[in-house]
Amino acid sequence: MYKRFAALALSALLALSMIGCSAQSSSAAPASEPSSAASVSAPKSVSAPEQAAFPVTVTDAAGREVTIESEPEKLVSGYYITTSMLIALGQQDKLVGIEAKADSRPIYALAAPELLELPSVGTAKEFDLEGCAALEPDLVVLPLKLKDTVAALEELEIPVLLANPEDMDLLTETITMLGVATGAAEQADALLAYNEQTEADLTALLDGAERPTVYLAGNSSYLSTAGAKMYQNTLIELGGGANVAAELEDDYWAEISYEQLLAWNPDVIVIVPEADYTKDDLMNDAQLAELDAVKNGAVYAMPSSFEAWDSPVPSAMLGSRWVAAVLHEDVYSFETFCDDAAAFYAEFYGVEIDTSLLTK
Repeated sequence: MYKRFAALALSALLALSMIGCSAQSSSAAPASEPSSAASVSAPKSVSAPEQAAFPVTVTDAAGREVTIESEPEKLVSGYYITTSMLIALGQQDKLVGIEAKADSRPIYALAAPELLELPSVGTAKEFDLEGCAALEPDLVVLPLKLKDTVAALEELEIPVLLANPEDMDLLTETITMLGVATGAAEQADALLAYNEQTEADLTALLDGAERPTVYLAGNSSYLSTAGAKMYQNTLIELGGGANVAAELEDDYWAEISYEQLLAWNPDVIVIVPEADYTKDDLMNDAQLAELDAVKNGAVYAMPSSFEAWDSPVPSAMLGSRWVAAVLHEDVYSFETFCDDAAAFYAEFYGVEIDTSLLTK
């Protein structure tokens, strides 16, 4: 379908990508009872997406209504979060191109090593529009940041969906959207059910538990953190903690001072999986020596061997489970967490993980 477009036409369309695209509307989840006070129960069914006959129309993160005429056979994902989702939805064999730096995502090598050989379509900062179009995809999924590339791809009659799963509701919407758009509604249904059941079970398990104050140390520096508008706030709260930075209004990582961190004086510090520093770096910083978390050795680094659980990836709920096991091991043991994590990866990625890599 796309081969009729010559290089000159494509060059003209590349210019269009700098112009932008238009926007319109959007879409959200319930709870249940835990099977016991010590473990998280198996997921139950949820009335999420039904298997739909094509054509289907979905609404993306920019509010655009996009109609997909037939089930896509060739997919491009320019965003690691949606690439992970497509693997969890069983769509990895349809991917013909993915975002740059795929070799930095451990889950790809573990669950879909063939993806490491696929062409790169660049990053959110330097997207390769021409390379993407050359792959002749039936559907392209991009982060909302790349909305200005939509017009050019649509001129080539390539459907494009924009994703922005920055909180739990948006994560649910993104999973639903991709499930319907790719013909994987049943798999999306199962993943949404898992998320709802985890939320319900952790809420019940931690009901009435004392909530220690938690500081989440960000990627670039332990003086960067996440406020209430970021997904990471949900991760802490669902895991039974109280985010000391919840007062911050930033919708991205906020830089703070030593003085602010000392004033918050958290009970616990959690370091995100992809941090550019180590736990020892933080613990040995003399300016943080008076923090209760440092004095009590309550500084924990999230595991980084599989996925960044502080991000809204398909396994994001494992981040909250890990936090619960760290903060409330009396009601949710770390051993139980390891079993639950192994069960998740077996069910949704079809792989056996080495649970000895699940540390705290």
